[in-house]
Amino acid sequence: MDEKMSLTVADAVDYKGHPADKSRTGGWVPAALSLGIEICERLSTMGIAVNLVTYLGGTMHLPSATSANVVTDFMGTSFLLCLLGGFLADSYLGRYLTIAIFAMVQMLGTCLLAVSTKLPQLRPPPCKYTNLTQCEQANSFQMGILYLSLYLIALGTGGLKSSVSGFGTDQFDEKNEKEKAQMAYFFNRFFFVISTGTLMAVTVLVYIQDEVGRSWGYGICSASMFIALMIFFSGTKRYRYKKCSGSPIVHICQVVSAASGKKTAKLPSDISLLYEDLPEASRIHHTDQFRFLDKASVVTEDDYRQGSFMMNPWKLCAVTRVEEVKKMIRLLPIWATTIIFWTTYAQMITFSVEQATTMERTIGHFQIPAGSLTVFFVGAILISLAVYDRFIIPLCKKWRGEPGFTNLQLIGIGLFLSAMGMAAAAVVEVKRLSVAKKYNETTTLPITVFYLIPQFFLVGAGEGFIYTGQLDFFITQSPKGMKTMSTGLFLTTLSLGFFFSSLLVSIVKATTGSSDKQGWLGEHINKGRLDCFYGLLAALSFFNFGLFLLSAAWFRKKTVKQAPETEIIVKESTIEEKC
Repeated sequence: MDEKMSLTVADAVDYKGHPADKSRTGGWVPAALSLGIEICERLSTMGIAVNLVTYLGGTMHLPSATSANVVTDFMGTSFLLCLLGGFLADSYLGRYLTIAIFAMVQMLGTCLLAVSTKLPQLRPPPCKYTNLTQCEQANSFQMGILYLSLYLIALGTGGLKSSVSGFGTDQFDEKNEKEKAQMAYFFNRFFFVISTGTLMAVTVLVYIQDEVGRSWGYGICSASMFIALMIFFSGTKRYRYKKCSGSPIVHICQVVSAASGKKTAKLPSDISLLYEDLPEASRIHHTDQFRFLDKASVVTEDDYRQGSFMMNPWKLCAVTRVEEVKKMIRLLPIWATTIIFWTTYAQMITFSVEQATTMERTIGHFQIPAGSLTVFFVGAILISLAVYDRFIIPLCKKWRGEPGFTNLQLIGIGLFLSAMGMAAAAVVEVKRLSVAKKYNETTTLPITVFYLIPQFFLVGAGEGFIYTGQLDFFITQSPKGMKTMSTGLFLTTLSLGFFFSSLLVSIVKATTGSSDKQGWLGEHINKGRLDCFYGLLAALSFFNFGLFLLSAAWFRKKTVKQAPETEIIVKESTIEEKC
């Protein structure tokens, strides 16, 4: 019997629902089959996002600020829908079906986008005027088709991002040392794949969109996803599948519901009287923080029916479940102070690309596509990670005996670099606007686009540090049963950062402009004060950096008072015995 168990993976099954055979399922090859899906997801999402603002302004004739908001709303929705994808994967569909379904949804979206950019009926007539107010804007039907295709892609992205990495790690047995080492290798290659997909998107795909045709570029995304999906399906018999375990969101709601229902209950002075039903090895010790949640673990007469104990998870929760929720709450200050970074990131794929369209972009006879300027952004990410891995980590080991910076230090570095990037962007924009005033009617200003490199490089390097730090922080500091939830919490910072960008643009446009005055943001960036907007973002970023330092200090200094290791399981069968 023991020999048979050693040949199977305890918590995984094969495609027939039988215990997964280690020799026939899982491992590096099946895990690698899902990476094609991730490459195509990055190719589609980033290939559309970094160059969409030029299409909205140049073809659909939307104002500058409106175009930026369309892009940030699209990206924000993509990451917000990761929560939906994670919930469905954990509770109902499983990761395999979630990937298959949402990959087809994204493929449908890119196909529809290719059609909408090809048919003349789905875009306004061309306009020769540089002033967009003189051009006919896209009507509601044309924008409706565009929005439908974009949000189908966003829905597909949400389902895929929440499941692909998890499905890849499902192919390895953490209890097997050899497979555990392979899983670490998979994580390294996974981030490399993300970067590869992004790099292809901002170079090859953007060039095809600008020089060959938008419909060709988006059609390639759809065809690539179809091929990746066929490759993914080819491994169906070799995959290991994990059973749906329920969503952590439900567990959180149960604790909140139970605590609210017992708000008048009195907490016992002896914490050993609180309810607990998990094995000792799986428990989290009680803490004194957020004591109001402890009422979810107070056993009352209502928990007994007809003289016997009846455990209802919506009315009574184990101490460990309550402590899991407490641990998630402790993450929130750090979570909140990382949102602003993704607001600055949003400017790199919106207003910074618009800046590039007005500047000199030729090298010899070759003109760099405006959207491809983000290659410096991706390059900065790769360079910063390489420098950190090859130089900073060895130096830290040598001088301090520690393997690099802590996750909070990495987040802090990323926030500081992004604030510096916005300050640099404001300075460069002052220079660009001074040139624009001298050449009022010139569409391409005699100023090199390489002035934009500092802002791309600083914010890109910041992403390299903050993405790594955030992912590590939310995974390592969250309870074991809520790893998926913590990853979703991390991804919501991206979503809210993009949405905050849209909100900030709308507020600035409304407060600085009027019917006879453009304000800081408006129809065309040459007529506005984008430098002031960047300056505002720099000020907000430095202020947020200060708040982060305070939050990090609070998180590190907060001591956790542990309870005695007492078994707190209710075994009594009557109310009299309990008392």
